[in-house]
Amino acid sequence: MRFALQWLVRLLGVLLVGPALALVTEGGRGPWWAASREPVGLAPDPAATPEAVVQVYGARAWGWRGAFGIHTWIAVKPRGAAVWTVHEVIGWRLHHGGSAVVTSHRPPDARWFGAAPEVLAELRGEAAAAAIPAIEAAVAAYPWPDRYRLWPGPNSNTFTAWVARRVPALRLDLPPTAVGKDYLGARVLAPAVSGTGWQLSLGGLLGLTLAREEGVEINLLGLAFGLDPADLALRLPGIGRVGP
Repeated sequence: MRFALQWLVRLLGVLLVGPALALVTEGGRGPWWAASREPVGLAPDPAATPEAVVQVYGARAWGWRGAFGIHTWIAVKPRGAAVWTVHEVIGWRLHHGGSAVVTSHRPPDARWFGAAPEVLAELRGEAAAAAIPAIEAAVAAYPWPDRYRLWPGPNSNTFTAWVARRVPALRLDLPPTAVGKDYLGARVLAPAVSGTGWQLSLGGLLGLTLAREEGVEINLLGLAFGLDPADLALRLPGIGRVGP
């Protein structure tokens, strides 16, 4: 028993190296109220893009949270729409008596309090048009609009994962830095976020994912690590996906 505890402590120490490095490299964005929210040019202009488009974004969270994880959101533009619609979970909204689920027409590729976002998944044309109704239905059915917990969930990544599981056409591979993606509530078994495999999860604190898209990923106290054999990529807490 003592040996097992020593091994666990050492493993946690190794897993915390990534967040420590991220804290050093991501620190210094300044106060949140002064941080940039400007778009970075990843979202097509609706005026020049009549086709339907779906994009899933992720960006480092602000402050110390960014050492461990990212904030994710989903943006949709139906065919012929003049604006984007963004769906995300924002925890502080609950403090003002609202829902944690926020739907807005903000620029989908805006910086998240200074952090530049990246596109995690994208659909265009007929594939996007077919997926948008399913996305909207999943957003409306999200089971925790009145709850938010940074760790281990439900949080913004729990929301994005919930929607993606119900829209397998996205084939969304959320990185290990999407802390909260493994939170399943009372459930223990669910499809992998990408829809290409399965995952076991105990309250988002301990779990295992086996899927074609994600590969093999272990979740230990919210620190996810693993290997994607198909792409020869490592999945590391605090760092994300490392490989080709």
